[in-house]
Amino acid sequence: MRDTMRTWIPAVLAATVLAGCSSPSDGGSHAGPGAGKNGDSAPARAAESAPAKKGGSLGGAGTACELPVTFDLAVDWKPQAVEVEPGSDLAALGQQGAATMVCEIDAKPAGNIGYLRVWQGKGASTTPRAALEDFVSGEENATGASYKETEAGAVPAVEVTYIVGAELLDERKTERAFAVATPKGPVVVHLGGLDSTEHREMLPAYELARSTLKLG
Repeated sequence: MRDTMRTWIPAVLAATVLAGCSSPSDGGSHAGPGAGKNGDSAPARAAESAPAKKGGSLGGAGTACELPVTFDLAVDWKPQAVEVEPGSDLAALGQQGAATMVCEIDAKPAGNIGYLRVWQGKGASTTPRAALEDFVSGEENATGASYKETEAGAVPAVEVTYIVGAELLDERKTERAFAVATPKGPVVVHLGGLDSTEHREMLPAYELARSTLKLG
């Protein structure tokens, strides 16, 4: 239940807010004329495969989240550093396996409900595969994990896709993440979403981050 709460409560609250503010002309992908059987409009479906436009970069000195890696952000995605206080009531929400959440990049200003989250693992010798396996094991509702070797920019990486069963909404949705090794320990970049439709629509931002990642 802890992991379900971490994944779904922020998204459900965001959905409630957006539903109250949306109108048929606001371009929302879950309401209005022309919505598909999953509630996604034709323009939104077309945008799924369009490359994301760069809106800035993240990870370097002076950015919202200073990280062991840098990568480009999609336009209108808003990053915010996360500090997890050990022993606090909310500490469990910022911990998954051995990884600690250090940055949260909100897609709502760009029109989607979900986050790109950066997690910092432990151990400079921890491989990307081991970091991801540990990360997925920390999600109690994850099933069907599929791993593949890839690259993040020019950095060797491992990517995982898996399914999460969300108890609160009685649905299943796709999530994915990639991991790279750094001298400060592995970094995991994770993309969730309110549902699988939102996840697909946010993939260009995830791919922009992955394709532009650099160490340091």
